[in-house]
Amino acid sequence: MAPITAAGRDHRSAGLALGALGVLAFSMSLPATRVAVQHLDPWFVAFGRAVGAALLAWAYLRWSRAPRPTRAQWRRLAVVALGVVAGFPLFTSLALTTQPSAHGAVVVAILPAMTAAFAVLRAGERPPPAFWLSSAAGLVAVLVFLAASGTVGGSASLADLWLLTAVTLCGLGYAEGGALARDLGGARTICWALLLALPVTIPITVVTAIAHPPHATAHAWLSFAYLTLVSMFLGFFAWYAGLARGGIARVGQIQLTQPILTLLWSALLLSETVTPASLAAAAVVLTCVVLTQRTRAR
Repeated sequence: MAPITAAGRDHRSAGLALGALGVLAFSMSLPATRVAVQHLDPWFVAFGRAVGAALLAWAYLRWSRAPRPTRAQWRRLAVVALGVVAGFPLFTSLALTTQPSAHGAVVVAILPAMTAAFAVLRAGERPPPAFWLSSAAGLVAVLVFLAASGTVGGSASLADLWLLTAVTLCGLGYAEGGALARDLGGARTICWALLLALPVTIPITVVTAIAHPPHATAHAWLSFAYLTLVSMFLGFFAWYAGLARGGIARVGQIQLTQPILTLLWSALLLSETVTPASLAAAAVVLTCVVLTQRTRAR
């Protein structure tokens, strides 16, 4: 293995810093979604923010005079759009209509392992059995938490299924977008994905707005604005750039701090009760994810 040069270390350090900035931006997404869906239709919250972010993306691409992606890149952008433009926003919005954001933070703790798994599958690597054992242990920890605290009669609720679906699609979108950002750059990757999704996001937003006219409090609209500007747009500038520079697996480890940050935001901003069981479940999941990352690195 060739030694890492000073330039290479600086490149990785920049990737880690950008990744940390992205995680900080994303850590408030669940609390903001929780506030927004209490007054606005969850479908409007999920797809309306994508439409708003797409308008910003169009302005950025025009300003930067970005070249159009190739046909192969468009196909990969469709995967990114499925995961982070449509999938994660929609299913978290549906879940948080009935569940507090602190509950969602524990389930989202499995996201780093999911991202690493999709990065492994996409790159064609063959990790050791310990990788899959650690990943499976993290998933079991999440399911045990759901069975103990978020269910009735021992069976998972529909909201928990939405959260697990959101995490799966988000991991796919993170891994594909991080790899694609090596060619397009972090900003252009999310911008083109947002524009590609417009034929879907605009009709759903319009139909939802007509069926359920959006009337909400100032706090709800402020949360919706945060989801549009930061969670769906600027946060990905830093996150995808960080994945591209520092490596998907390496920078993905920073996601380990996201559930803890989300729990703190939920307690500080929403006065939600963060139970010892939630913290314990998050700690178990994070431990499993750390083992997953280490076995993959070796």
